[in-house]
Order: sequence, then C-alpha cells, then structure tokens
Amino acid sequence: MNVVRLLCICAMCVLAACGQETVNSAAPREPDKTSVGFFCRMGLSEHKGPKGQILPKGWTEPLWFSSVRDALTYAETEVVSENEMAGFWVNDMGRGTWDKPEPGAWVAAQDAWYVIDSPMTTGMGGAEAVPFKERGEAEAFAAEKGGRIVGYAEAKSNLASSEAPDNKGET
Repeated sequence: MNVVRLLCICAMCVLAACGQETVNSAAPREPDKTSVGFFCRMGLSEHKGPKGQILPKGWTEPLWFSSVRDALTYAETEVVSENEMAGFWVNDMGRGTWDKPEPGAWVAAQDAWYVIDSPMTTGMGGAEAVPFKERGEAEAFAAEKGGRIVGYAEAKSNLASSEAPDNKGET
C-alpha cells in the first residue's frame, strides 16, 4: 500500500511540474573582442557611442548591435516580436563617455528615454538614438546638444521609418 501511495505522490509531483514555466534569468552581457554588430558585421569596439543587445528566448548569447538605432530598427522591422525576446538592453549614456560607454551601464530598452534628432551619429554616420535611464539626464543632454526626448515605442517607429540599416554594413 505504501508503494502505491508513493507512486501516486510522485506522479502528482511530475504532473504539477509540467505546467510551471522556468524563471527567466536573462541579464545583459558585456561585449568582448569577438562581439560583432548584427547588421555591419564589424567589431563593436570599432564604433563609438551606445550599443544595443537583444537576447532571443532560448538563446545563450545576444545579438549585438553597433548602435542603438540598429537595435531599435531590428526590434521594429525584423521578424521578431517583443514576446520572442528574453531581453533587450541599451547603454545608459548617463554613465561613461561617447567614446566608451561604462561597462555594466545597461538599461532595459523599453524603460529608457531616448534623445532623437540630435547631431549625434552612429559609427557608420546615421542618426543615433541616445538612450538614458533617467529622464533628467536625457533632458540635460537634449538641452546641451539638441534633439527631442521620446520613449521606446516612438524611438523604434521613428528610426525604423527614417533610415533602416541594410545587411551590407551601409547604415
């Protein structure tokens, strides 16, 4: 009788575990010397300014983008939905410098404030969306350099409609 009870308990535990989702432990990574931009296929270290990374669900390594504009464009136009992303992060430009964003200074792309229409450009010369974790830092940047502050959805749609990168590295 004890064996039957034990088997029933084991079966219930297995069935209960089947419906549980695993906790998503997605976290931003730091690029290394082998990290290359998805569109341009150049090393990230060859580009100044903020970078982006998207971790598709089920992947162990992110897709790297040599500019935030490229990352936002990918999120807006490629065959990927927000539900298929385990994470999407951009450099917080309130930390570090344009030449070298601070390591570890990543913010979820959906939570960032973006300064668009400023004179800042990507490494390939296109208009850049400059991301900030804090709105006050975005306001200070826009007051000094120009541009306007927008949220994630507007930054995505604005950049994707204005100048999408191609896969030949000509952005």
